[in-house]
Parts: sequence; C-alpha cells; structure tokens
Amino acid sequence: MPTWLTYLTFSVFIVLTATALFFFVVTRGALLMRAATGSVDDASHVYPIYSNMRLIRMIDFQPIIAAILLFQYDRLVTTICNGLQHMDLRGKKVLITSCAFGNVIPRVVTASIKSGASKVLIADIIKNELDHAQSKLRPFAGKLELLEENAVAMKQADGSVDANVIFFLLHELPHHLKGQALSEACRVLAPGGKLYLAEFHRPDLWVLRALSWTYFKVFEPLGLALWDTHDPLKQLEALGGFTCERRTVFFGNFQTIVATKNPVA
Repeated sequence: MPTWLTYLTFSVFIVLTATALFFFVVTRGALLMRAATGSVDDASHVYPIYSNMRLIRMIDFQPIIAAILLFQYDRLVTTICNGLQHMDLRGKKVLITSCAFGNVIPRVVTASIKSGASKVLIADIIKNELDHAQSKLRPFAGKLELLEENAVAMKQADGSVDANVIFFLLHELPHHLKGQALSEACRVLAPGGKLYLAEFHRPDLWVLRALSWTYFKVFEPLGLALWDTHDPLKQLEALGGFTCERRTVFFGNFQTIVATKNPVA
C-alpha cells in the first residue's frame, strides 16, 4: 500500500473514531454519568447537545444534521410542510412540541403562517433550545409564542391547537414517557386537527437494520423500542379517536405519521 494511502486511511480512522467518541460522550455517555451520580429531574433524559448552548451551536449545522438522518432530512421536513400547507389554518394555532436541529422549525413556521395560522407555539423543556430556535425565527416574532414546557405534561388546554408537529423526539424519551408525550400531543388537538410525527423506523433491509441496531445500542438505546413495543402508530391507534397514516422512506429507515383527530359526533 502506498505511504500516502496508509496515512489517509489512518487519518480517516482517527477522525471517525474521534467523532464517534465525541457523540457518545455528549449523548448516552452523559446519561450514564447522570445515572451514576443520581442526578434525576424532568430533564435528566436530555442529552447535553440539546441543553448546553455551546454544543447546540456547534452541532446545529445543516450538513451535519442531514448526514445524521442519512440525507433524508429535507424529504421528511417537506412531507410535514406539505401537509400543513394543505390545511386551512386561518385564525388557528399550530404547536411544535420540542425543538429540533436544522431548518425544520423555520420551515414549519413558514408553512403554518402561509396556511393562515394566527400563532405558532413552540414548546421545549430546555430554555437554551427555545433561545436557539428564536434566533432562527426573528422575521416571525409577532406570530410566535415560546413556551418552556414538558412534552409529557403540557399546559395547553384540551383541543387548543389545530396542528401539532413532533420531529424526532420520541426516540430520546424514556419508554414510560413515550406514550405520555403522544397522549399529551393528541389531547391538545382540536377535533379535525392533525398530528405530524417524524421518527426512526425499523429498516426493511437486513444490512441497514443491523447498522441501525448497532447505532441505537451504542448511542441511543431508547430508540429501539420504536421498532416494536413502542411503535408510535400502534400507540396512537390505541388512544382511539384518530385516523392514522404512516409513510416510510429510505428502505423503511424513517417514518412520518399523520394522525387526524376524528370530529366529535
């Protein structure tokens, strides 16, 4: 092997190893440390990359976020925004439950306002996430309300919003909170309102399934339950009163679910 190729191979290996180690430290590694020290509160399941402002600014770079989602990010966001744009939201409210990296929040806000929404509520348990999201939304200041709230115990009234967007939140929640978050998301929806959910899904291809299983086991073990015991579609159907539609992309690796709350008889 030529010397230059040896150096290149070694350099790539070092970069990939360092990247993997970094993400482990600021995700699952941090949670293991908190558990070892007995640090428990409502936000103890939140990774440092979603709570520390320096890490938020470091990681929230569109190419990085797109790569993490195997370059399906834009496709998933577009599906949600297209759904919002086909709704009649004139004079109504839209809720974004939990902030997310990338341009999903500005795009969802834009789509909602174009459809006539009078207000877009953005709720997150971490204030730094809300502050970071607000920095992306200055042109919409008069149409926004940022709420420091827990997704599993929302303060919004029953039936108070007509659309709710949850973008890659469930895979990070402890299992006993996944169902609670979905129940709250549905509770605040008005009859005829829609919940738009994007998440990981069990891949169809065994190779991709093996790689995904390894990724989740190392970095985000709470996400594997979405494949079976905590399948969000099954949980939504179990709540009753909803008509649900699921679409998968990239060989089944990702999913979008639209749950429409049935009108009151």
